[in-house]
Amino acid sequence: MKIISPFVTRLLIVNCASFFAINAAIAAPLTEANAAISANAEINSQVNSTIEPETSAPITTSEGEAVLVGADQLETITDEAEDQGWFENLLTNLGADGEFDPDKGIDFSYLPGPFYNPEMSLGVGISVVGLYQVDPEDTVSDLSSLVINGLASINGALGVGIENKTFFNGDNQRLYLNANVYDIPDVYYGVGYEFNQQDLNRVEFNSQTFQVNPMFLQRISAHSFVGAGFDFTYAKATDVDVVSIDVDVDPLQEVSRNVGVNLLINYDTRDHVLNPQQGSISQFEIGVYREDFGGKHDFEVYNALYSAYYPILDDDTIAWQVRGRFTHGDVPWDQLSKIGGGNSLRGYTTGRYRDKQMLLAQVEYRQHLTGRHGMVYWVGAGSIADKVGELSFDELLPNIGIGYRLEVKPKVNLRLDLAFGDGDSGFYFNVNEAF
Repeated sequence: MKIISPFVTRLLIVNCASFFAINAAIAAPLTEANAAISANAEINSQVNSTIEPETSAPITTSEGEAVLVGADQLETITDEAEDQGWFENLLTNLGADGEFDPDKGIDFSYLPGPFYNPEMSLGVGISVVGLYQVDPEDTVSDLSSLVINGLASINGALGVGIENKTFFNGDNQRLYLNANVYDIPDVYYGVGYEFNQQDLNRVEFNSQTFQVNPMFLQRISAHSFVGAGFDFTYAKATDVDVVSIDVDVDPLQEVSRNVGVNLLINYDTRDHVLNPQQGSISQFEIGVYREDFGGKHDFEVYNALYSAYYPILDDDTIAWQVRGRFTHGDVPWDQLSKIGGGNSLRGYTTGRYRDKQMLLAQVEYRQHLTGRHGMVYWVGAGSIADKVGELSFDELLPNIGIGYRLEVKPKVNLRLDLAFGDGDSGFYFNVNEAF
């Protein structure tokens, strides 16, 4: 089995050490800033009611001791609190205040951020996050969410993705919708681990994709749902740049159009869907795609996952997941199981590792720092193969990473992740946890 190179290992150690240092460095100032702001609010309240300018006012410390604070000291504390709160003010102006206002209908926040990767070069992304309640009297359902992710880069990449989760009728029904349209640079290394591992097998092309996938879920017991939906996907490869003569690019020459129906069943004890801190979910989903439905291929996709969440210490969480995607039949190039990207084994270029079968596992430590800030540390590994019986530890793909979290709305996190794989890496700007 090929392992991570010594250079990447050293880089991992340096980066992890750096992030732990950042963790320690920002935790104390953030705590002090919050304390200063809280103290300032208490002081201003007392000053307004008890003192005149240029006088002193008593306040009570956490130990119950009375001290005097002069007006000049109040001004200094106020200035420091305002300086330390500029970032919070900026987030509030963007709607990312960590609160939900039901009077707004859909309470939106706007989160712009730059990104860079070898395929799309330098670009900018924006995430629009909206929370809403279908029924203001419903105290059981989670807040419904609408997340819109857009991107554009200097080499012409454009894309928009939508993820909508609606909870209604006391959480007895759920409606999920995923939709995206992208025109972006992509990569293809052929099919299978042996081809995917060879750097010289890289084929670059432009990918035009469109997908819409609604799913309706009905509660059938205290913790179980069944769901049904359909999936329409379209993918076209253009400007295929053939470098390696060993890679069969014929599959890329065919436009992929697929239409299928999805059936799902799960057992879900999570305390929250968007950002769980305890509980678990077991889920199995099957997608049946047929030419008779309007597609161009006959095949099936089986998705299975188990995720568990354990609260520890004060507000920290241990989360782990085992996930598999297994296909059968005439599977087109864009519907093969993949490892990589922002959710499926971060640290690998999306599209590089693909085959009919995929299995992965990942575990995260989610650390709450102070206020709305947190850090995440994780490790994982996965494998791809043509047949389930061929999934092997000898062809294991490891990953490791670290990330920063900011709660922009209740139970909705902005995440910035830095991940490393075997000879590959990635930086991710996204909303909501990877799992």
